[in-house]
Amino acid sequence: MEIKRLKDQTEFDEQAVTSFDKKRNFPVTLKFDNVVYKIKTKNQGFCKRTWINKSKLEDKIILKGVTGEVAPGEMLAMLGPSGSGKTTLLNALGRRLGGDLSGSITYNGKPFSNAMNRKTGFVTQDDKFHPHLTVTETLIFTALLRLPQSFTLEEKIRQAKDVIFQLGLTKCKNNIMGGAFIRGVSGGERKRVSIGQEMLINPSLLFLDEPTSGLDSRSAQQVVSILLELARGGRTVLMSIHQPSMNIFYMFHKILLLSDGNPIYFGKTEKSMEYFSNIGYSISNAYTNPADFLLDLAEGVCLGGLNSEKGIMEIKQELVSAYKTNLLYTIKEEFLETGNLQLTQFEEQMDEKQFSQWNTSWIQQFLVLLKRDLKERKHESFSILNVGQILVFSCICGLLWWQSSSTHLQDQMGFLFFYSLFWSVRPFYNSMPTFPEERMMLTKERSSSMYRLSSYFIAKTVADLPMELVLPTVFVIITYWMGGLKPTAEHFFKTLFVILYSALVSQGVGLALGAVVMNIRAALKFGSVIVETFFLASGFYVQNVPKFISWCYRVIAYLALMRIGVAR
Repeated sequence: MEIKRLKDQTEFDEQAVTSFDKKRNFPVTLKFDNVVYKIKTKNQGFCKRTWINKSKLEDKIILKGVTGEVAPGEMLAMLGPSGSGKTTLLNALGRRLGGDLSGSITYNGKPFSNAMNRKTGFVTQDDKFHPHLTVTETLIFTALLRLPQSFTLEEKIRQAKDVIFQLGLTKCKNNIMGGAFIRGVSGGERKRVSIGQEMLINPSLLFLDEPTSGLDSRSAQQVVSILLELARGGRTVLMSIHQPSMNIFYMFHKILLLSDGNPIYFGKTEKSMEYFSNIGYSISNAYTNPADFLLDLAEGVCLGGLNSEKGIMEIKQELVSAYKTNLLYTIKEEFLETGNLQLTQFEEQMDEKQFSQWNTSWIQQFLVLLKRDLKERKHESFSILNVGQILVFSCICGLLWWQSSSTHLQDQMGFLFFYSLFWSVRPFYNSMPTFPEERMMLTKERSSSMYRLSSYFIAKTVADLPMELVLPTVFVIITYWMGGLKPTAEHFFKTLFVILYSALVSQGVGLALGAVVMNIRAALKFGSVIVETFFLASGFYVQNVPKFISWCYRVIAYLALMRIGVAR
C-alpha cells in the first residue's frame, strides 16, 4: 500500500467533493417485533448467603416486548429516563448485544448478515480516538481499514474528504483529536468525527447512542440537523437521546418512549401529544418541552390532567396497558401493510456470497495499523520528558558507578544487576496499560469488523520497537563507558544485545498481561506479583534455597528476566 502518499493527498478541493445526500445507498426497512431481553442476576433475598441460594440466579427482564418499524428516510428517537433500556435496545437492533434476546428483528425481511453489517454504521456514546492524530488522519486511517479492497487508495482518501466537507469539519481538519490531558477539537467536532467514521461506508442503516450527550444546545442541534439530512438521503437512522430540546424533538419522524423496559408510545412525533391527551395525560403548559413531559410520564410523574393525583406505579401501569390496548394492534397492522417492498432490489444488489467478514487483507490491516500506531506513539515515546528522563538517569547511574574497578566485584555485580532490572521492569510497566487503555476503542473498531485481533496485536508490538530499542541503546552507550566495564567492542555489543533482548521480552510480557486482564488496576497488581517473584528468583539475593522448594525456584529462575541479564 502506498501509505506514504497520504499526507500529499489530504488537501481539499471542495468543488469536487460529493454530497453524501446524493450518494446512492440501499434502502433498509428495520422491523422489530416483541423484543425481549433478559439477564441473569444473583438472588438478593434474605437467604442469599445460605448454601440453598448460593448458586441461584434470577432473570431480570430489561426489554419487555418492544415493537416498531423504521423505514428508509425516517429518523427514530428512543426516549426514556436513565435505565429504561434505550441503549440496550439500540445494541440489540444493531446486533451488538449477546445474551438471552428473543423476538423478531429483520432487515428488509431478512436476519442480520455480513452484507448488512457492511451497510450498518454504529456511533457509540463515548468518542474514543487516538489523541495525537488529526481529524484528517483519523478519518483516512478509518477509510483505509473499513472500505473494501475494490476501492483504490485515491478513492478511499476521496471518501474521507467527502465526509470532512459534508460534516463541516474543514476548519478543524488539521487539529489533533485530543484526549483527557491533551487539548484538541471541541465536543461537537469530536461527535461529528465519530459520525464521520460511520459515514465513510455510506451506511443504509445508522445507529447512534446518545449523540448529543455532553454537547451544548447549539452543537446538539447541529449534530441532529446533520443526521436529519442523512435520513432525507434515504437512510434509516435510529438513536437514543436524553432530554432533547423542543427544536430537536420535532426533527424526529418517529419516537419510541420506554419506561422500565416497557414501550408506552411508538409512532409519529407530531401525534404523540394528541395520543397522551386522549388517554388523560395532557401537557399542563403550552410552553413545556414535549420531550420533558414524555420523560416525566415515563418516570410515572404527571403534573397536569385527570391523572395528576395518581401514584408513580399506577401511572406506569396505566400507560403500559394503554399502549397494548390502543397502539400495539395498529403497529402490527402497519407491519403487514408495508411488507418488504425493497427486498427484491436489496437481494439482487447485496448478494451475501460477495461479502466476507473483513474488508481488507491481513497484511493491509497490519500496515495501516502500524502506520497509525507509529504516528501516535512517537509523541509519547520520544517526548522531551521521556527522553530527558533516560538521559538524566543514565548520567546519575554513570556517576554512581564511575570507573568502578574490576577488583570491586560487588559493585560491578550490582551495576549489571541494575542494568538488567531496570530494562526488565520499565518496558513491562510501560506496555502493560496499552490494551486496557484502548479497550473501548478496540471493542468499537472490532465490532465494525475493521481488522483482525492478530494484526492489531502484532502492529502494536512492532510500533513499540523504536522506543524499546533506541532508548536502551542510548542508556547503555552512556553508562557502559562511564561505569568502567570492559572497554572492548565485543563485550559492549554483548551487553547491548542482552539489554535489548530483556527489554523486548519484557515489553511482550507486559502487552500480553494487559491484553489478558484488560483492566489497568488488576494488571498492575498481577504485574507486581510477577515482577517481585522474578526479582526474588533472580539469583542475586538468595543462593541457598531449601530443597523442598528448590524445584519451584529453578522454574521461576529460568523465566526471570533479571536472571537472564545477569547470567549473560
